[in-house]
Amino acid sequence: MKFQLIGVNHTTAPLEVRERLAIPESRLADAIQRLVQHPGVNEGLILSTCNRVEILAQTKNGSGDLRAFLHNYFKVEPGRFEPHLYEYQEKDAILHLFRVASSLDSMVVGEPQILGQVKEAYATARAVGAVNSQLDLLLTRAFAVAKRVRSETAVGSSAVSVASVAVDLAKKIFGSLKDKHVCLVGAGKMSELAARHLQAHGAESIFVANRTYERAQQLAARFNGEAIHFDALYDNCDRADIVITSTGAPVAIFKREHGERFLARRKNRPMFFIDIAVPRDVDPEMNKLDGIFVYDIDDLQQAVASHVADRKKEAERAEAIVQSEVDRFLARLQTLEVVPTIVSLQDHLETIRQAEIDRVRGRLGPLSPDQEMAIETLTRGIVNKIMHTPIHTLKTAAKESEATTIVDVVRRLFNLQDKQSAKIKSTVGSGDRD
Repeated sequence: MKFQLIGVNHTTAPLEVRERLAIPESRLADAIQRLVQHPGVNEGLILSTCNRVEILAQTKNGSGDLRAFLHNYFKVEPGRFEPHLYEYQEKDAILHLFRVASSLDSMVVGEPQILGQVKEAYATARAVGAVNSQLDLLLTRAFAVAKRVRSETAVGSSAVSVASVAVDLAKKIFGSLKDKHVCLVGAGKMSELAARHLQAHGAESIFVANRTYERAQQLAARFNGEAIHFDALYDNCDRADIVITSTGAPVAIFKREHGERFLARRKNRPMFFIDIAVPRDVDPEMNKLDGIFVYDIDDLQQAVASHVADRKKEAERAEAIVQSEVDRFLARLQTLEVVPTIVSLQDHLETIRQAEIDRVRGRLGPLSPDQEMAIETLTRGIVNKIMHTPIHTLKTAAKESEATTIVDVVRRLFNLQDKQSAKIKSTVGSGDRD
């Protein structure tokens, strides 16, 4: 199995790069289908969030050129994002995926949203047939590792989140959130989470604008709020003291002229924008207006950093768990490499045993049930003794670097057909899904 991963995240690329590579949910299925059509790629998944865009693939002998896929799909020159890319193979790719799913690579270590985002990407890839036996085995293990990290460490307890940090910043600006009004632009999960924090800290009312009015109504109902039509956004936005925006629009929907209009209507009372969108919903020029405070996802990252130190010890415990799980998964992969050969050997020798019994049965004449049992026991015992040494050798070799060579020798010695057993692989892997 050859796993490859390539991507950018909040530590390697500024927001300007990440928003250029972001893939909206509406285009994700098509992007994944194009990925598995790329030369050398057998299975694939794309994870696109506000903090990362990553491509995970199972490839033919590590031959998938994922950089070429990025260049072709986004139609940009390599120099635009090449310095910000990271790329991992095999063990390093597995380690990175486990850390991402366990929220150890997140802007906010321990936040729970990333696991849900990975699961959504997995569901999308499975729906289009891009994840099968090998990536399925890897991803389901990643989910189990994340579950173990969360249950065995306190890395996610009382987790500081982007939403909670945004609330802290709002409190610093306004002094108190009591009687403050909130506008949600877009009905994303992060926006909803931030709104819950704001309401819990005293925000008085919430109204929601979304391109799909029905979704705006559904989200507004959760906060006993008000839904407004998206085309009425600019006529209503100035009612809000705090605007949380995450629409997935390809260009900014709030520009300097909008900010000037809002301030005039509000008689210069301040407005606080939390822009969680990638690409950004709020033009940076708006931040130059006196009375408007704009924080994008990278600004929130800086605010988060001061909250992370107290989780260092729990994060170290989580890292140890992840590393042990990587070693465990690699050992299982090595075992899976030899399982099809063991099954083929057993089938091959069983076929010979049955053929030899059938060949001599006519010369033996009628046999009693005890005689039939004796022949069965005798021949099975011989076959088992013949199989013992090569099977033991294969299982031992699975833990060593010479596994491929030993498999090839055994297949040649017994003239086994080169066939794989996907059923065996999925059966062996399913024992660790929890």
